[in-house]
Amino acid sequence: MGTFRHSIELGAGPTGPFETIDALVDTGAAYTTVPVAILQRLGVTPHRQETFVLAGGRRVARPLGRAWVRINGREESTVVVFGDDSTPVLLGAHTLEGLSLAADPVNRRLVPLPELYLL
Repeated sequence: MGTFRHSIELGAGPTGPFETIDALVDTGAAYTTVPVAILQRLGVTPHRQETFVLAGGRRVARPLGRAWVRINGREESTVVVFGDDSTPVLLGAHTLEGLSLAADPVNRRLVPLPELYLL
């Protein structure tokens, strides 16, 4: 699929305050992952814990929280994973879908989904 970087704004609620963060767009990641120090600084609090399988196969338990994200003029609440402080910010598929955005890895950009279908 490919990865590339994109700037996002992240906050604890719809009125912020927001912080601009450089994120790695990773459509292979289900959720957006942010280092715990950034989420704590913004005032994002965890509401449950989940177990994840890392790329190497190792299982880790991580807290989940809700944050507001702004990308390309769109904003929405999204699930975020509290990552280790050494973890890069990963922009995952759940957040992209919630904002009706898709990754264009060839041109290294995010694009609006052309149509949404209700079944």
